[in-house]
Amino acid sequence: MKTDCRHWTETAEEWIRWARQPGHDAFWHFRATFAEYIGAGDGKSALEIGCGEGRVCRELKKLGFRVTASDVVPAMVEAAREADSADEYVVADAAALPLKSSSFDLVVAYNSLMDIEDMPAAVREAGLLLKPGGTLFISVVHPFRDRGRFTGSEPDSPFMIEGSYYGREKFEAAEEINGLKMHFMGWSMPLEDYAAAIEEAELGITSIREPLPDINEASRFRSWTRIPLFLWMKVRKFCG
Repeated sequence: MKTDCRHWTETAEEWIRWARQPGHDAFWHFRATFAEYIGAGDGKSALEIGCGEGRVCRELKKLGFRVTASDVVPAMVEAAREADSADEYVVADAAALPLKSSSFDLVVAYNSLMDIEDMPAAVREAGLLLKPGGTLFISVVHPFRDRGRFTGSEPDSPFMIEGSYYGREKFEAAEEINGLKMHFMGWSMPLEDYAAAIEEAELGITSIREPLPDINEASRFRSWTRIPLFLWMKVRKFCG
């Protein structure tokens, strides 16, 4: 198995509570921009790799895609199913999905590649599952965010890089908001690592976004209008 799912198996209930609290985390402040960037589905086929409890799949359904939800953690897929998040559900490793090659117009990896130890294998698998001309959408926490921090809580606080931007590092962190706590684990990688995996899979980057959050003046995400919190990419499987 390419993906070590122990952490997410152990924290599945934490994540389900965390993700289903409306307005709770950053997802809700980027949801409208995500929908605009992806565009209308018009009945096309979409696969999400690492679907968690299904909130991104539900957004894809709203956009008009026929959605397959996949995750290596059975409890996550069951939660997605209970919420009617997709049209089909698969419990499987991201690098070995039991799905037909060249069968999806869109594959979405929304903040999941950074949780997969063998990230290049997951990118290769996504490429195999895409139809010629299809698109892989990747969202990751911005590599600069992974390696740095604001020095204070004020929106204009300086941002400082700690250590080196380069190299691959495992991270573990806990976050608590409004009484809900979530334990995160994954791998921090520079942009070059993702680009190398895309190149190795014989895919091509066609678009990059560093999206701004949808906020008000009181939002705790105001600082992220100065430094990007997420990095988004559209990657194409070219014909021929």
